[in-house]
Amino acid sequence: VRLVESGGGSVQAGGSLRLSCAASGYTFSSSHCMGWFRQAPGKEREGVALITKDGTILYADSVKGRFTISKDNAKNTLYLQMGSLRRDETAIYYCAAGLRFGFGCTLRDAGLTYWGQGTQVTVSS
Repeated sequence: VRLVESGGGSVQAGGSLRLSCAASGYTFSSSHCMGWFRQAPGKEREGVALITKDGTILYADSVKGRFTISKDNAKNTLYLQMGSLRRDETAIYYCAAGLRFGFGCTLRDAGLTYWGQGTQVTVSS
């Protein structure tokens, strides 16, 4: 299984970016859990947005109304549209998918099985 993120880069505060996560060896359409996490310098990794098996979407409170997670089953790609970005959202953004037996699909990342290498997002003033 391979998850490859793209779309990161530098943007000014208030700007937008769209991240993509292309999967190989894994099918998002049948996934029990898939989503985006981020880790800022000196901070723990945190959940940003998830899609559960039944299509429920979960967002971190800090991104509600500004970020949108979506997927294209035909392209087997997961997206994260980010808007009104803030400087404190500078981080490495990771795509993750899959769910270990016994774990729920939540913004805590303990249950996610597969992870991408991450893509850097830098928000400047």
